[in-house]
Amino acid sequence: MSFKYNISFLDKCPVAKNESAEQAFQNTLAMVKKLENLGFSRYWLAEHHASEQHASPSPELLIAWLIAQTKTIRIGSGGVMLQHYSPYKIAENFNILAALGENRIDLGIGKAPGGMPISTKALQHAINTNEKGTFEDQLQLLNDYLECKKNTEGVATVHPQAKNSPEYFLLGGSEESATLAARFNWNFVFAAHLNGNREQLKKSLQRFKQLSPQGVAIIAVQIIIADSEKTASKLAKDLEVWTLELDDGKRFKVLNEAMGHAFAQQAGKTIISLVKEPLTVLKGTAQQVVAALDEYYEDFLVDEFILDIPLADHQQRQHILDLLTEHLIEKKRAVA
Repeated sequence: MSFKYNISFLDKCPVAKNESAEQAFQNTLAMVKKLENLGFSRYWLAEHHASEQHASPSPELLIAWLIAQTKTIRIGSGGVMLQHYSPYKIAENFNILAALGENRIDLGIGKAPGGMPISTKALQHAINTNEKGTFEDQLQLLNDYLECKKNTEGVATVHPQAKNSPEYFLLGGSEESATLAARFNWNFVFAAHLNGNREQLKKSLQRFKQLSPQGVAIIAVQIIIADSEKTASKLAKDLEVWTLELDDGKRFKVLNEAMGHAFAQQAGKTIISLVKEPLTVLKGTAQQVVAALDEYYEDFLVDEFILDIPLADHQQRQHILDLLTEHLIEKKRAVA
């Protein structure tokens, strides 16, 4: 669709007010079919737990459902929250999806919890945290299983083996994550929709491209498009992101100040800092948003954008996509 860079979509499977989960799933199906027809590269599903606003706690299940109802667009996770699960089970699940998916499956892995401490505790019930190791340890094990490196006697191998493996992506917002992605020869997604620090974005992407010149670098951004800049600003006025630091040294992104205090209370920890961060929301008319994407493309070493529309209303989301694609098509014709 675009003549400079690929465009993909991150969906949180939102549940609008007075809407059922069943309707949210039908909206998701309509959205992925629309994006496929528009020529988007990928459609990814986020992982959120114990959230009335989202119907996507298990991206793998939705991927299996959607891959059977699409033909060309890649379907993937953005991402599976590795800390909650056995790397072996993730490898099994995505090998099955890859065998079913006709070379259209993406495995995106994230470090965040995807929910509040209560849901994290429930997800990790009876897991031995000492044996689990660090996130890097878990990613190493997952990579080994996916690449069939754990095939010594007494160590489980992963079956089935698909002819076409998934494409692997590490989601992060730091140079550390970029370095880790390159170390395992994975692609890298910088979560600019959660980390609006442009200097950190630049350093992370430079680091990744330095270590992995052939790897795919993607920037995740939020967009709000309307018929006027004023309307777009009104739709985006309540969007926030805060960085919460607890007394155990761990940091989390939360959507507002109240959520930060609730998170600390559930975790039984003391807040060291709770800071409102700059938020990367590209908002305005389609022309303004595409100009902003072009600027990011020129300023950073990026191959692709994955767009997040942080609104729950299905019709609004559809309208935003219509405005975006209409402008891109017009722009492409003007250059041809």
